[in-house]
Amino acid sequence: MKTDLATFNPFDAQTLQCPFPHYAQMREEAPVLLVEGIGVHLVTRHDLVMEVLRDPQTYSSLFGGAGMPLNAEARERLSAVVKDGYPRVPTMLTADQPDHTRYRRLVSKAFHPKVIAELEPFVRQLTVRLIDSWIANGHIEFVKEFGVPLPVEVIAHALNVPQSRLADFKRWSDDSIAGIGTNISLDERVRAEGGVNEFQHYFAEQINLRRTDPRDDILTNLLNASIEDDDPEVTDKRPLDMPEMLSIVAQLLVAGNETTTKMLTEMMRLLAENPEQWQMIKDDPSRIDRVVDETLRLSTPTQGMWRVLTKDTELGGTKLTKGSRIVIVFSSANRDERLFDDPDAFDPDRENLRENLAFGKGIHFCLGANLSRLEGRVALEELSKRIESFTLSSTNKYEYFPSFMLRGLTSLDVDFVAVDKK
Repeated sequence: MKTDLATFNPFDAQTLQCPFPHYAQMREEAPVLLVEGIGVHLVTRHDLVMEVLRDPQTYSSLFGGAGMPLNAEARERLSAVVKDGYPRVPTMLTADQPDHTRYRRLVSKAFHPKVIAELEPFVRQLTVRLIDSWIANGHIEFVKEFGVPLPVEVIAHALNVPQSRLADFKRWSDDSIAGIGTNISLDERVRAEGGVNEFQHYFAEQINLRRTDPRDDILTNLLNASIEDDDPEVTDKRPLDMPEMLSIVAQLLVAGNETTTKMLTEMMRLLAENPEQWQMIKDDPSRIDRVVDETLRLSTPTQGMWRVLTKDTELGGTKLTKGSRIVIVFSSANRDERLFDDPDAFDPDRENLRENLAFGKGIHFCLGANLSRLEGRVALEELSKRIESFTLSSTNKYEYFPSFMLRGLTSLDVDFVAVDKK
């Protein structure tokens, strides 16, 4: 499959469903490609993506919103909606050093390997409960019945969200990513920002409750945290303000469930298409970690990430000017034939699995990587105990979320044969 790179459109419906042939052509012919229609360069080769990740001074994460630029009228309409919530301020993912390091330090303890390991009993209990709810049916819609509820309930547990608000929690998460790498209408953006406001007001109330009723949770830790003031003349530390705390919680919400849902779903698709790998897992569960990593490499839920140039520079022979916006395409880098043999194949035995960029690299390496891997491992351990074999139903349409930055199936119908417990 070849495309005319001069007219390449990342929002084209067919391209969104399968962008990989286009990325392969870019890696070969134009690894730093200016997409004329949107005025953004795509960086598609692994070595060049790494070059960007290693130089956060030149390639800034202060890129603002992760959606496409809007005209003045649209910005004004959105601003009117945002005023009903708290200011959207940059922290962690959308911040540079030293601010990024300060914010990240405040939440890193909550994602320390020891803390994540202590979550395993909860994750396993939840996984078993979900499987129990459908194992007798012989058929499931995997996204709705497993891929969504598992990570949503795990991150809700970490943020102390009650079961009664799980549906709202998922809706707020969907609203938070509605504009990321998509070409949705202004009306849809306005509706989504309204959902973000609702999310903010809920968590602002919860944070304020922690002032008089502290608990052993992330919200209380954020409330008690302090950060160095931006003014170098001020030596006192200050507490986080409400917009900063809400920004951090929002990033934990999205990173903690959306990408894991997409990874779990793609893992089932890949294993159904490679049934010998399913049998190998059942025979040798120690392979599961490799299967999770290969799924992350091949499916890469976070397809890419924005950066903005702080100065004129050259990347891969292409001149870039200060203020230009680029997207480093992790999903293309993860299929770079210069690094991965037969890169489009599902091969959990390949030697350099951990060189994939599914969680990024460098200062912005995903805080939730250990949690996502834990959920993937526990899910496969328990699924492989309860399911003998499975196939993908003929009802599947294999439609992907219409974003060139967050890629995942909207649904996956699975027929299975349960393990006979007799």
